[in-house]
Amino acid sequence: MGKIVFVSQLPTTEQQQWLELLQQTLSSESIYFPHQLTASQCAEVDIAIVANPDPKVLRSFPNLVWIHSLWAGVENLVKTGLPDGVQLVRLIDPELAQIMAESVLTWTLYLQRNMPSYQRQQQQREWRQLTNVNSKQMRVSVLGAGELGLASLSLLGKLNYTLSCWTRSPKTIDKVTNYTGKDGLTAMLAKTDILISLLPLTPETKHLLNSETLSLLPQDASIINFSRGGIIDHDALLKLLDNQHLNHAVLDVFDIEPLPARSPLWHHPKTTVLPHISAPTNHCTAAKIVADNIGNYRKNEILPPTVNLNKGY
Repeated sequence: MGKIVFVSQLPTTEQQQWLELLQQTLSSESIYFPHQLTASQCAEVDIAIVANPDPKVLRSFPNLVWIHSLWAGVENLVKTGLPDGVQLVRLIDPELAQIMAESVLTWTLYLQRNMPSYQRQQQQREWRQLTNVNSKQMRVSVLGAGELGLASLSLLGKLNYTLSCWTRSPKTIDKVTNYTGKDGLTAMLAKTDILISLLPLTPETKHLLNSETLSLLPQDASIINFSRGGIIDHDALLKLLDNQHLNHAVLDVFDIEPLPARSPLWHHPKTTVLPHISAPTNHCTAAKIVADNIGNYRKNEILPPTVNLNKGY
């Protein structure tokens, strides 16, 4: 049996908490921090569990077979490149999908029910009732329909929104209009009141929402970005918010996190800035999923589904 290493750049206390939890759920294994291993022991490592790892550290293990991420997003690992022949597994947690769906619904309702405007009115001591739009009249579109997107669409469907999604390949989803390709994106954006991004960040999706595509949204449309900051060209977004074309943007993810204090996104009257909280990893369920995947590998030598490194997810 090989050894397991836990590689992370999280704060020390959080690293220790993860290690203790993983050790509890993988009681038949010994899990180490990299600094605890000698060079000969590094050669015995076949599995790495990672959370925001330094990619260079992973190259210290010459016989590494696969890497299990504690996060659903793995684009940084894909971008920096894995050691040759090493497989990557991302976290697929049904509870994570449910948490994301709840966040999507929460902030969709926030926009639908004019909460940003009422907040501004309160600050100005202005008493004015705004027009309420019924959910059936609200066109909500989701970019991406993986595990997170499907769970979000399912929950939104319970409120009878007019739903659409844009995907890499065609999908059939009950009561959801599916679009694909560049022409499909153009068509969908033109019929969207609230646009929600749940896309992985890949070379193809980098700045997918730019001046051209954001301008395709109808006047007063709003945006929710719960995927990755690089999906949106924030300079283009700010211009369209300033010229009144877009109504509001709820942003939970950014190119640099924490968001730098100098960023104009902090104080713009038409943005809501969140500290990457739309779908936090549940430590207990994540540890169990990782333990089950590793246990199955030890018993049957079968890897869980791995990331397609060409697609990036």
